[in-house]
Amino acid sequence: MKYLLLLRGINVGGKNKVVMSELRAQIEALGYEAVTTYINSGNAFFETEEPLERIKAKIGDMLATYPFTIYHVVLSRDAYLADAAQVPDWWQEPLARRDVLFYTDQVDYEHMKARIQAMPLHDEVVHFGDRAVFWGKYTESEYLKTSYHKYLLKEDFYPQITIRNGKTFDKLRDLLG
Repeated sequence: MKYLLLLRGINVGGKNKVVMSELRAQIEALGYEAVTTYINSGNAFFETEEPLERIKAKIGDMLATYPFTIYHVVLSRDAYLADAAQVPDWWQEPLARRDVLFYTDQVDYEHMKARIQAMPLHDEVVHFGDRAVFWGKYTESEYLKTSYHKYLLKEDFYPQITIRNGKTFDKLRDLLG
């Protein structure tokens, strides 16, 4: 089965450096096959027949060898594509910004959902998927007034989510095919 590993907060502003070729080698050393990466922001694909919980444990142990904490998400191809298939119609509209907030296993989903639902949305829309929150912003000129910009970064769960823009989300979906 094909899996996707998403890393949070790596290779940003020269901090938390993870070299993709080294990451691929580390994943291969775990016994996983067909290992590839997409761009430098921590998107890795691999194949294995191991159960998901075993994969998560092995990936977690591997990432713990870095000198900084790397929150991460491991998704099966089926789980990713199921979320992609459930996006609302507005996701395909010409939005100024589209972001997907994948939540790690450390996130308290109900708390996160309640906090986001309590935010006063301004020129933006939100959809809660099974493994991610889909967030659309209609106009760039209103971005600084959105809850996404004004409140999200301040939330206690923010360090435990990893964000991909809509273009990257779509490309990862295509690569999972």
